[in-house]
Amino acid sequence: MTAVRFDVVVIGAGAAGLMCGIEAARRGRHVAVLDHAKKPAEKIRISGGGKCNFTHLQATPKNFLSQNPHFCISALKRFTPWDFLDRVNVRGIPWFEKTEGQLFCETSAGDIIDMLLDDLHDAGGELYLGVTIDGVAKTGSGFEVDTSNGALTAEKLVMATGGLSIPKMGATGLAYDIARQFGHEITETRAGLAPFTLGGDKLAAIEGLSGVSLTARVTCGKASFTDGFLFTHRGLSGPSVLQISNYWKPGQTIGIDLSPGLNVLEHLQTRRRDRPKQTLGNVLAESLPRRLSDRILEWHDLPPEVRMADLGNAALQTVTHAINRWTIIPDGTEGYRTAEVTLGGIDTRALSSQTMESRLCPGLYFIGECVDVTGWLGGYNFQWAWSSGWAAGQVV
Repeated sequence: MTAVRFDVVVIGAGAAGLMCGIEAARRGRHVAVLDHAKKPAEKIRISGGGKCNFTHLQATPKNFLSQNPHFCISALKRFTPWDFLDRVNVRGIPWFEKTEGQLFCETSAGDIIDMLLDDLHDAGGELYLGVTIDGVAKTGSGFEVDTSNGALTAEKLVMATGGLSIPKMGATGLAYDIARQFGHEITETRAGLAPFTLGGDKLAAIEGLSGVSLTARVTCGKASFTDGFLFTHRGLSGPSVLQISNYWKPGQTIGIDLSPGLNVLEHLQTRRRDRPKQTLGNVLAESLPRRLSDRILEWHDLPPEVRMADLGNAALQTVTHAINRWTIIPDGTEGYRTAEVTLGGIDTRALSSQTMESRLCPGLYFIGECVDVTGWLGGYNFQWAWSSGWAAGQVV
């Protein structure tokens, strides 16, 4: 590195780190953003199937999980989804709204990365990639950071290294280690927005259904999401499953309505009355993928060719229960390997919700995924990265 002394060092060149670096540099601060990866913002690059679901216009505190649900309010109110969208529009990045409020890049996630890198460069911030962190120490004037490129010092230090999700991209627990070093507690961490795995008879029951998708309502406790649902060769996935995985704990039962909005019992009774010669298999295939409807009947020893007229109320109720009120206890999740986020993290009780600064070590800040704030699927976690990074960037 050409410079040893910086006003601000940001460790982590992802969404939150780059946003913080940009804001600090725009205030005239001498900023260095460091990352051990060879390329910046890889999580942005792969997000949304390469299109980057960069925010959700309806992001509110209710869309985030934390032991302190009020912590995220200040940052989200002061830098909103509309504020980030303004930057996207000024840059001229084409975007589209996939579902209400859910925004994606029209071309590629690279547009967002290029915008952030250009903004950092234009503001005078410096980016150093392929740099590993060997240690951090508090000094009388700030911090000393030992790196693979030598030591550097800074008045303010910002940790933006994310959580433990997707380790193949280089995810580490560095932010947690630094937090513990300075007396912070870490709330329980676990994989979030992760597919469910099934084993034994449960997996055998869905054998051959891999790739079958539909819209379903998935429930765990008081939480419920209606969205895409996918059978996989390992278990269950899709947006509805990923969402509910944030609320699920091992051993809990999840409820699945494979035909939300349709009272299957009433539908079957109507078909039996109006079309008595129609087969049960054909009736179910009207609202479910055929492979799935046939498998449901197989579970209950009901032949798909049986006529509606030959079915009693008990059989109709059995089918209804299997479709509208299917329950299952997942064996687990696929874990950090495919998890989109890390639940839990640095306890917010020792952080300022206004600035993200440590209450235990002045001059030290934690932003983004490493903090105990986790959003729903759909652009919410990127918005937390922008908002928390912006908040820290105003003061570091």
